[in-house]
Amino acid sequence: MGDWTEDDDRTRALRSPTPGAPPPRAAGQPAYPAQGAGRHPEPPAGGGGRRGEEPPGDARLRGTSRVYGKPREGSAPVRPLSGAASPEGASGDPARFSGGSSGGRGGGGGRGGGLRSWRPKRPGRLALRILAGLVVVLLVVAVGGYFMINSRMQRIEALTDYTGRPADTPGTNWLLVGSDSRAGLTKAQRKKFATGSAVGRRTDTMMLLHIPDNGDRPTLVSLPRDSYVPIDGHGRAKLNAAYAYGDGGPKLLAKTVEQVTGIRIDHYMEIGFGGFVGIVDAIGGVEIDVKQDIKDRKAGINLKKGRQVLDGGTALGYVRTRATGAIPDFERTQRQRQFFSAVVKKAASPGVLLNPFRSVPLAFAAADSVAVGEETGAFNLLSLGLAMGDNPVTTVVPIGSLPTINGEAVVQWDRAKALRLFEALAQDKPVPQDVLGK
Repeated sequence: MGDWTEDDDRTRALRSPTPGAPPPRAAGQPAYPAQGAGRHPEPPAGGGGRRGEEPPGDARLRGTSRVYGKPREGSAPVRPLSGAASPEGASGDPARFSGGSSGGRGGGGGRGGGLRSWRPKRPGRLALRILAGLVVVLLVVAVGGYFMINSRMQRIEALTDYTGRPADTPGTNWLLVGSDSRAGLTKAQRKKFATGSAVGRRTDTMMLLHIPDNGDRPTLVSLPRDSYVPIDGHGRAKLNAAYAYGDGGPKLLAKTVEQVTGIRIDHYMEIGFGGFVGIVDAIGGVEIDVKQDIKDRKAGINLKKGRQVLDGGTALGYVRTRATGAIPDFERTQRQRQFFSAVVKKAASPGVLLNPFRSVPLAFAAADSVAVGEETGAFNLLSLGLAMGDNPVTTVVPIGSLPTINGEAVVQWDRAKALRLFEALAQDKPVPQDVLGK
């Protein structure tokens, strides 16, 4: 059975403890405590047999190969978790405890042995990146849309130099022309809108728009189509005849307006019946305060008095009708100014410009429907719309008389008042109140 006088790990637990000796170890406790754990004092020399001796290599491995009840690899001394021992970690580096060590993983020591604290991503940076991406997309779309719309616009030669042309004047001046062209309307639409089937083009509406450089309100002046004025090469005739002559058209009309007003035209824009309907429908109709009941079979309308939204076809009839007023043509010019202001103001409103379902159809409808001078681009049309949203002053050329000449009823201007009106516009000044008409 062996020598009872010699101790070993199996017999020590059966013997009575020796006075002054350390208490016996619990089962499973390592023979030598791990580094960093609580330590027992060394037994006196010779008092514990092998207790004071260096254990053999295999015993040392058995004593250090189990950490917290689980086997581990290697024979290096066991180190406690760096976070449990010191905020600086096992290496004494504060960055390792705070998560700055590369290679560590949050919540554990990882390769670096330090703890990494979890830091949430900054939401502001993500929002800025998203915003920057949206700005880039919008810029690309805007630039692409500009070139597409600009390339689709129909351009005509309207403004040309000639001897005696007025010098450039302050502000920006537009000649806005509405023709009775049926181009773009189907046979069914011509019947529905009561436009008839006349061929060719005649000017149905002419207006002069002055946009000041000083930021004042624009001025929109109706030029009655029956105005009796001198036309180069044709003597005196109605203003709209300058457009209808075989050698006329936009160039002769613009030249005539410049010569009788003394104002140099910077931009020319023309729109026919078909384009008129398309633009109104593209902006979802336009709200008009109808001053009286209007029933006109020739214009295809039956309107009641009051504020209401008109679609493209109804609006076309509203500005064309001559069924109201003692002087139908004057009433007509009032409605044209009222309607044009309402259309352009709505087209330039944020509800249309910022709504792609409105602004995109409007842009394409305008590009396909209007004809502009060679000097006019998409940005010029946008500036026109923004200016008209500034509640322009609307008036008509002061009228002197309504004689009949050569069998035709014509309109003669009040020359003195008309000159004061156009001189104010040429000097970029407000129009005198006493020359403003209704």
